[in-house]
Amino acid sequence: MKYLCLVYYDETQMAQLSQQEWDALNRECMSCVEGLQNQGHFLDGAPLHPVASATTIRIRNNQVSTMDGPFAETKEQLAGYYLLEAKDLNEAIQLAERIPPARYGSVEVRPVRELMAEGNVSYA
Repeated sequence: MKYLCLVYYDETQMAQLSQQEWDALNRECMSCVEGLQNQGHFLDGAPLHPVASATTIRIRNNQVSTMDGPFAETKEQLAGYYLLEAKDLNEAIQLAERIPPARYGSVEVRPVRELMAEGNVSYA
């Protein structure tokens, strides 16, 4: 089963890291990905640009509106994601515990909902 691990942290806190600390964290993340790949768990993942680069899109009454930045005001911002393959939620949690930025914020683990043939949706 696929699990999406959403990495959140406070961008202002992360901006206080020295370049050396930031580089070390990035190397640690790349090492984590390599280990997950070698074990057959890593499917995809990517870091995101800061939240200031985001655009939120809404459609209401067939009218499209856009606004700069994220819609929700939160203390932590979405920083990136890991898409993992795991046998169950327990294994996915154990794998997500390896994601280095969890020390600075949080990692939300969610099962990926598979769409079934002919437009039917599986809620299992």
